[in-house]
Amino acid sequence: MSRPVRVFAAGIASIAVVIVAGCDALPGRPDVAKREVVPAEVMGFDALYGRNCAGCHGTDGRLGPARPLNDPVYLTLVPAVRLRTIIREGVPGSSMPAFGTAAGGELTDAQVEALAQGMLAQWGRADTVQGVTLPPYGAPPASDPGAQARGAAVYVRACAECHGPDGRGGPKGGPIVDPAYLALVSDQSLRSTVIAGRGDLGHPNWKDLVPGHPLTPQEISDVVAWLAAHRQPVPGRLVLGGESPGTRP
Repeated sequence: MSRPVRVFAAGIASIAVVIVAGCDALPGRPDVAKREVVPAEVMGFDALYGRNCAGCHGTDGRLGPARPLNDPVYLTLVPAVRLRTIIREGVPGSSMPAFGTAAGGELTDAQVEALAQGMLAQWGRADTVQGVTLPPYGAPPASDPGAQARGAAVYVRACAECHGPDGRGGPKGGPIVDPAYLALVSDQSLRSTVIAGRGDLGHPNWKDLVPGHPLTPQEISDVVAWLAAHRQPVPGRLVLGGESPGTRP
């Protein structure tokens, strides 16, 4: 091949390279770096939490209509395996839906794990109950006929100042024997609230409900029995009381 021909061929090749490279910058061509991520590929905790949890549990895990998850006492109380189950399978009969794909949700097992690990890593603190014995997370359904009477006495000592003498609301707290409220929460949910409190709303945990007298596991079970006794059947809704230990959040 003569030199002019070789120069011409090289020039054509250079132009082709420039054209091909320039195609990546053509108007309207998708930017791979900015493409929308498939929901199943999202693994960041902030993105997962914001999309799936913030609406009920608050933008930073607090001050939402549902239990705060940015609560080191609760995250120490609830067994890690239970936390994953709640995310994956939800809580039947309550407003907590299932997020795992196997239960009809959109989150993969890896995403459920990322959510649980993120909560524990960002909001959990094992030393938050250091020096005290944390009450058990779950308890068997109350079968002691005296539990409700004892629970009424515990309520007067530990709760009436805020929620009123009969549980129908007071100067510092709302009604907690309201049938509409009790229809939405399980016995385990009541137990979790008594133990962990609602720090975001100024509700003390079990250590501080009665100054100088942390509630005992028996007192916690008794006051939950008293509260649950006010539950009334709601047509079309699953019965939430009387579940096995650890079956509710």
